[in-house]
Amino acid sequence: MPKMKTKKSAAKRYSFTGTGKVKYKKQNLRHILTKKSSKRKRNLRHTGILSSDNVPVIKKQLLPYG
Repeated sequence: MPKMKTKKSAAKRYSFTGTGKVKYKKQNLRHILTKKSSKRKRNLRHTGILSSDNVPVIKKQLLPYG
């Protein structure tokens, strides 16, 4: 049986913490920044933690070796 391949699009978007949680970069900080408040832009800089409901989907289907 051949090796399972990692979904590279998911590998670029998600990473795991030491405790097994899934980190991701928040969206909406690329362009059209003038209408967004400073508080909103500041909060978008931090990484997000994926909901625990979606972690098995990412682990099993998108990142088989994660």
